[in-house]
Amino acid sequence: MSAATAQILPPVEDATPTTRERIVETAARSFQEIGYQKTTVADIARTLKMSPANVYRFFESKKAINEAVVEQLTGEIEAMIATIADAPNLDAPERLSRIITALHDDCRRRFEAHPRVHEMVEAAMSESWGVCQAHVDRIGAVLARVVADGMREGAFTVADPKSAAACLQAGVTRYCHPMLVGRQPNTIEPPLPVMIAFLLGALRAAGR
Repeated sequence: MSAATAQILPPVEDATPTTRERIVETAARSFQEIGYQKTTVADIARTLKMSPANVYRFFESKKAINEAVVEQLTGEIEAMIATIADAPNLDAPERLSRIITALHDDCRRRFEAHPRVHEMVEAAMSESWGVCQAHVDRIGAVLARVVADGMREGAFTVADPKSAAACLQAGVTRYCHPMLVGRQPNTIEPPLPVMIAFLLGALRAAGR
């Protein structure tokens, strides 16, 4: 290949995970399989065939590793609902219904696959609340955007989409919080479709 051709073609991206990414992936797997409390930095290093000192080059503590793991998990959730929020040919009530249902289904699926995942979430909530709050804020922003769409469509009559989104989040916490869903997965009352119908009805009737 000539030098001129090489300049035209885009560079080939290296798909090999970085050391930091490998640490996060290994930690996530260990937190899910044996639990956050039982996992040590030495365990993570041993799995990666490196020294704990090398792990500490990238993360100052196990807390910092957990923050990275939680940020990765919450990023996946946020991307999932953003896709629904941007879905074409769906009105705002349908998109909200699908977002709430997806949040619940994703939470339940993750817990059923890895029952110890709640340890990781509990640790993040007690040790790294800022990471959790940022996730809550981003979820709220997506909900507010869809509520605002509903207001423009004439489907919702609320005065403030941000306040309405906060109420929605409060109303569905029981269905989307890993610790709550994990502890009583089969006794959620009222059933999620009933709660969704109630919340959508409140958005429609708010200004009347």
